[in-house]
Amino acid sequence: MAPHPARAGSRLPRAGPASPPAGHAGRTAGCYRNGAWPGPAGKEARPRPSLEWKMAGLGSGLSGAASCGRRLLLLLLFLLASLRPGSVDGVAWDPAGYLLYCPCMGRFGNQADHFLGSLAFAKMINRTLAIPPWIEYRHHRPPYTNLHVPYKEYFKVAPLLEYHRVIPLEEFMEKLAPVHWPPGKRVAFCFEAAAQRSVDKRTCPMKDGNPFGPFWDQFDVDFDSSELFGGISFGASYKDHWIRRFPPSEYPILALPGAPAQFPVLEEHRPLHRFMVWSDDLADKGESYISSFLVRPYVGIHLRLGSDWKNACKMLTDGTAGSHLMASPQCVGYDRNTAAPLTTDMCLPDLKEIQRALKLWVEAVQAKAVYVASDSEPYTNEIQQLFNGKVKVVYLQPDVAQIDLYILGQSDHFIGNCVSSFTAFVKRERDVHGRPSSFFGMDHPPELRDEL
Repeated sequence: MAPHPARAGSRLPRAGPASPPAGHAGRTAGCYRNGAWPGPAGKEARPRPSLEWKMAGLGSGLSGAASCGRRLLLLLLFLLASLRPGSVDGVAWDPAGYLLYCPCMGRFGNQADHFLGSLAFAKMINRTLAIPPWIEYRHHRPPYTNLHVPYKEYFKVAPLLEYHRVIPLEEFMEKLAPVHWPPGKRVAFCFEAAAQRSVDKRTCPMKDGNPFGPFWDQFDVDFDSSELFGGISFGASYKDHWIRRFPPSEYPILALPGAPAQFPVLEEHRPLHRFMVWSDDLADKGESYISSFLVRPYVGIHLRLGSDWKNACKMLTDGTAGSHLMASPQCVGYDRNTAAPLTTDMCLPDLKEIQRALKLWVEAVQAKAVYVASDSEPYTNEIQQLFNGKVKVVYLQPDVAQIDLYILGQSDHFIGNCVSSFTAFVKRERDVHGRPSSFFGMDHPPELRDEL
């Protein structure tokens, strides 16, 4: 459950300098200084995701000039691949097949969890992942409907290619679908249990209701037939089952009604977050907000206090939920047998707990500012009074929740909500970069798996 009810839009506000200058310092022929991904305009390049590649004759763990050369080699390989038979407008057809899905469960935090699992599943069955757009719900302000925001508006596509083959769904539909997945040949795939919701009990409910219908309608997709399956899951132990049951030679496009992944994201898939690198445009805006409104060091906090969240946390007091509730494995641990107790303070911290945690970490990092991201009450006045006005308190409510995510991710210390998938996104990003985090009700969370 993501924390920002309906704030996210498809266009970002201009909070400072516009687009970055042409070319970043240190860029040469598509390579960046020390093999880094480019940083925001005027900033040092951000370290690119670390991943050891073992290539014949090149060894592993290459960096610097060798990393640059490797990038050029990969680029050349992709260009050569585009010349293969079946390529359309320079986009090569992948004979290993494609995986398509609708990110139709929850808001951004949930969709991000599912994206990481889907990326891992695509690699497991060796199909190119068609990256779906993010679904943002704008039902309380213009355009009063769903927005579908391309992945690349918030994140770079290139880093994902270091892990597995991907293509934006928009590009797939524009350049490959007309030839390889035309109307009349669009097969839907779903569990037998899902098909029971259809009238004939044999049709996948690919477009039943919102957001399923609007998602496929944006691409003018209607499904012509259904392929049902059962006795199988998306887990690694079923890898061979998927490959044998749906060989790409017979089923080149595997289109699913939902993500082939679990929620919350599996512990072993958390490290994949390193390949989710912010787009230059969003990073520039986030840095502009930080330089304009904040002063370092600063503590970032995420508050989940809305009425829907209060109802969810009631499951702890009435005994209908245990330690594992939504994204709570990130703080209590993934093993149900050894999971720490999930307390009310960890799900729905009161003002006293918020003040306690803030006082602890503001003093620990000698913070001069506190950044608040909240779905409801931000407690800005109470926080200012706690520090006698000596600490700057900032609550911006940007038009897109991703700005909150970026600013929280860059803070000198982050305090999040254990049960929230929005917090989970920030926590994963910070873990990837070695930045400290804690939770309300848990000052020192356990270390989770951070290696692939």
